[in-house]
Amino acid sequence: MMLAPGSVVAVIVTMNRRNQLRESLAALACQSRPVDHLVVVDNGPAEPAEDVVLASGLPATYLLSHRNLGGAGGFALGMLHGLAMGADWVWCADDDGRPADDDVLATLLDCARRFQLAAVSPLVSDLADPSRLAFPLRRGLRWRRDPAQLGTAEVLPGYASLFNGALFRAETLERIGVPDLRLFSRGDETEIHRRLQRSGLAFGTCLRTSYIHPSGTEEFKPILGGRLSAQYPDDATKRYYTYRNRGYLIAQPGMRWLLPLEWVRFGWYFLVQRRDPSGMREWLRLTRAGRRERFSRK
Repeated sequence: MMLAPGSVVAVIVTMNRRNQLRESLAALACQSRPVDHLVVVDNGPAEPAEDVVLASGLPATYLLSHRNLGGAGGFALGMLHGLAMGADWVWCADDDGRPADDDVLATLLDCARRFQLAAVSPLVSDLADPSRLAFPLRRGLRWRRDPAQLGTAEVLPGYASLFNGALFRAETLERIGVPDLRLFSRGDETEIHRRLQRSGLAFGTCLRTSYIHPSGTEEFKPILGGRLSAQYPDDATKRYYTYRNRGYLIAQPGMRWLLPLEWVRFGWYFLVQRRDPSGMREWLRLTRAGRRERFSRK
């Protein structure tokens, strides 16, 4: 099908989260500016969610993948499908998040048009405490968790949480591309953010609307009295993809300046704070694999 001019396609990647997906789709279906089409990429053939998608009442395309594409591959497939349908805007979200109210899409469209933004995201608020950010947001070398610390402007320029309610112009995706399948999980959003920064396109976060998502702050361990933090997922698989992909990212143009800071943060965290030389060796091995583009699956 061919969509009308100005159309918005929402893209959601899911895997074995039927209940969370149902809640997310219910929120999408209530938007005051309706979504023109929904694309759901399902990486979980053992627990398919086609019935959940059909029950949402949204005009939808359900893509069941019999190979796990990860978040990166799932969003790449969904974005390309939306572009092929003729979408002018692509709205991306995880299956475990949802718009905070009925006007999120309308607010993002208004913000993108008035400020001429190539991509715009809402704030991402903690599901358990919406007055807090779900993910720490770095300003300079410091991480912020309180929206009040972000200032009073309507738009925070140069930063966006891209797979948690972010809205892209179709022309933006033509210029920066879609996520890299090789990353699979973790870091794919950071890589797209890096491309946006290097493209010269204007983008940012609209501070007057938000997306609700479970907190991810527990992975960020404070060090040096809270002045910095080091990311340490408790799950070994998440650590594998986080550190491997981070090694790849830090080797890319636009991010190499962070390498000395990475050594300070993780050296202090593993050797001083945790007294964990084996953890440091794991971090070194995985980041080295990423720099060498050894993208094997765990």
